[in-house]
Amino acid sequence: MIKKFLIVFFVSMIPLIELRGAVPIGLSTAFGEALPIIPLYIICILGNMIPVPLIFFFARKILVWGSDKKFIGKFFKFCLEKGEKGGKKLQEKTGRSVYVALFLFVGIPLPGTGAWTGTLAASLLDLDFKKSVIAIMAGVVLAGIIMGLASAGVFGALGAFLN
Repeated sequence: MIKKFLIVFFVSMIPLIELRGAVPIGLSTAFGEALPIIPLYIICILGNMIPVPLIFFFARKILVWGSDKKFIGKFFKFCLEKGEKGGKKLQEKTGRSVYVALFLFVGIPLPGTGAWTGTLAASLLDLDFKKSVIAIMAGVVLAGIIMGLASAGVFGALGAFLN
């Protein structure tokens, strides 16, 4: 059981997979028996949140540093410009509710909308660290609940019931 907890902990740290992939792994019987739901969520949330401060404080610096390098410069510059342009549009549309938008962006489990991407966006927008972490963590919890329900077949059962 400890081995499976470690697997879901490290899977929840991987960009693009994050908690969204770790919860179904923890609930499945593919790597042994399914994990208890509360400890599974705690481990997945911790694993998903550990990279957040590193991304928030260093991503912009790394992108700026790499933007004038020979092989990676174009890509890093593209990321900076795209992030800043998108961030400005988002702030104009959401105004003071930018943290609600960040929460929803992270919380709705679609490809490319997890804690890594949300944190990068918050960093590029120069948002408040504490408020960003709260919004991102709330989004991670929401994504975990949605993935847990989806893994348990609740959405399939609701769909069959409504048809």
